[in-house]
Amino acid sequence: MKILPIKYIATSLLIMLFSLNLAAQQFTTHAVKKGETLTSIAKQYRVTPFNILKYNKEIKQGDVLRPNTILVIPTDSKTTENSNVTVQITQQDVQEVPEQEEPIGFTNHRVKRKETLYGIANRYHITENDIKRYNRDLYSAQLKKGMRLKIPKYRRVRLEEVVVDSLDFEQYTVQPKETRWSIAHKYGITIDSMLVLNPELPKTTSYLAEGQILKLPKLPGSSVEAQEVELYTSYTVPPKQTLYSLGKEYNISSQEIIALNSEILERGGLKEGMLIRLPKKNADSGEVNTENFIFYEVKPGQNVFRLTQNLKISYTDLVSLNPSLTDGLKAGMVLKLPKDRAGEFEVKNALILDKINLLDSISTENKPKLIFMLPFRLDRLNLRNRESTQNTIEKRNDIKYSLGLYSGALVALDSIAKLGISADVKTFDTQRSQDRVREVLQKENLHDVSAIIGPLDPNLLNEVAVQAANYNVPVLAPIAAKSDISLNNVFFSIPSDEILRERILSFIEEKYEKENIIIIADKNHKPVEARILEKFPLAKTVVMKEEEKNIAIDLDVFTAMLSEENENWVFVETDNFKIVSSVSSILNSSITEDIKIKMFTTNKNKAFENDVISSSHLSKLNFCYPSVDREAGNGNFVKLYRKRFGAVPDRYATRGFDMTFDLLLKLAYKDNLFEASKFIGEMEYTGNKFDYNKDITSGYFNTASYIMTYSEMQIKEINP
Repeated sequence: MKILPIKYIATSLLIMLFSLNLAAQQFTTHAVKKGETLTSIAKQYRVTPFNILKYNKEIKQGDVLRPNTILVIPTDSKTTENSNVTVQITQQDVQEVPEQEEPIGFTNHRVKRKETLYGIANRYHITENDIKRYNRDLYSAQLKKGMRLKIPKYRRVRLEEVVVDSLDFEQYTVQPKETRWSIAHKYGITIDSMLVLNPELPKTTSYLAEGQILKLPKLPGSSVEAQEVELYTSYTVPPKQTLYSLGKEYNISSQEIIALNSEILERGGLKEGMLIRLPKKNADSGEVNTENFIFYEVKPGQNVFRLTQNLKISYTDLVSLNPSLTDGLKAGMVLKLPKDRAGEFEVKNALILDKINLLDSISTENKPKLIFMLPFRLDRLNLRNRESTQNTIEKRNDIKYSLGLYSGALVALDSIAKLGISADVKTFDTQRSQDRVREVLQKENLHDVSAIIGPLDPNLLNEVAVQAANYNVPVLAPIAAKSDISLNNVFFSIPSDEILRERILSFIEEKYEKENIIIIADKNHKPVEARILEKFPLAKTVVMKEEEKNIAIDLDVFTAMLSEENENWVFVETDNFKIVSSVSSILNSSITEDIKIKMFTTNKNKAFENDVISSSHLSKLNFCYPSVDREAGNGNFVKLYRKRFGAVPDRYATRGFDMTFDLLLKLAYKDNLFEASKFIGEMEYTGNKFDYNKDITSGYFNTASYIMTYSEMQIKEINP
């Protein structure tokens, strides 16, 4: 009789123990290889470490797995018909167990109103279980608006997803960071051709949604067999290498590098001489998106000589990137250029914009017609009593903001008139009343209105935007974006907190080398803490002791986190001025010859402006933050304002001037704000910047902002 090796017998017995449960759950086995961990095996089979521990009682959490150990792995596949069949495992079976697919990366998705798990799964071409595996809360909680989900990305092609419309066309799913220009270049067609093939694409915007399906001509040689498999290579970390620079070199995020190399977290970051695994570089990956390239659309009448001069590139280099140029330059062609050239041009959504000098491009034939709708609250002011009027204005922020905006707007109207542009303006007091707003809208003819400025109240703004949309009239909102407003004709002139947060995190990521990042966030700002950790996985977090009347941090624990080798970058995320005061004082006192500290926040709210906050502390800490505006200085606007009103303009007046002057210049250029926003990039004025970008599901959002810092008892702008 043939005697089986002991490991075969043990495996068979182990399988038999579970044979009674096979009707509810099917299993496979895995032979542990050298270097594998419980986490890596769980990811390989797309289960949790807990599931593996549950069916392998001899293994404890934290144990080092020994090579050749046979593990029982639960799977999601259907059970066999006979649940009492004993499964015999042989060495050949163990070796031939198919490896389940592991995500090649993740993308973030913020849940919108009325979205379902089924709909999100379909959008990303994965299953609901795929989403739940990496968002464990969904096993016990319902999907909610505003939730941030980690969506796994797999390198796979499913035949059922490819629906061929005809012999010559295919369906294409828009990938993250792709634009109309990048896809047009990839398929060798013009934007006009894309619009003909996809008539449902909107003509008023150039944006595409991730996951959107397009009809495109088939690429030569496109087939399932042509798909590439992810290959990896070993990499020895050189001196002064960082996760950010390594990610840029290999076109992979910091999180993906850490996911491939868990020892990075275990050893506290990248170390010189560390041997890690990275995706193998291809000579030409074929990936054409905003991560790799910027694009230029050829205009009618352009020639090769003028084009190479404007793009600052030789004809040889341009042809090497765009081989189709050998057949001649044609209007509408989409050309690609290296992403590292972006700093030399005005780029918007990865498209190079032709430089436009608005002051030289305006037409005096355009006569903008504006309507201002602001809460001046004349119904609450006793204009016969000067002192009473001043007291009321001082106490009411809505009146103060409205008067400031409007006074600046009047100076803008004077300035545009000197350029030969005549604007027709009507102004109404909304009185913060919906009935009043409806009354104005019913009486006014909106057919030939160029734009409406205001109102300030979100509910009134919503009312105005709905009515104005019927006449294709843009509405300029003097407030930041609100999540409950999603109207295509609204231009939000103030960047949202989320936009500002992403701006400074991107700025810090570019500057980051080996600094020691520490996060101090109160309980109300844990989502912000989580976002910072997504960007900087090696960051340390300080636990705050928050009692009813006392909020503090453990000084000993915090001090132990500080580094003497690298500069300490400390994020302070709170809206409590007591926390800001206490933490800034602690940070200031912790600075020594060996310990360098710099303080940051992603949201400089009123807590940071309280009188108890020491400006000298913030200056010593080089406190850095994102801002929607900067100080006006002593430019031409300030002089004009003083001349007209006899006073120095406040930040509201400056915003009113910049916002209105920007609007008037664009209307004098195109007489259509929607069209002008396609071709005009970032514009900067006295104290504000404007760069409106269209969101695929809602309005236009100003994404331009400043990075400011305290230095030598002054607040200065940082030029990234």
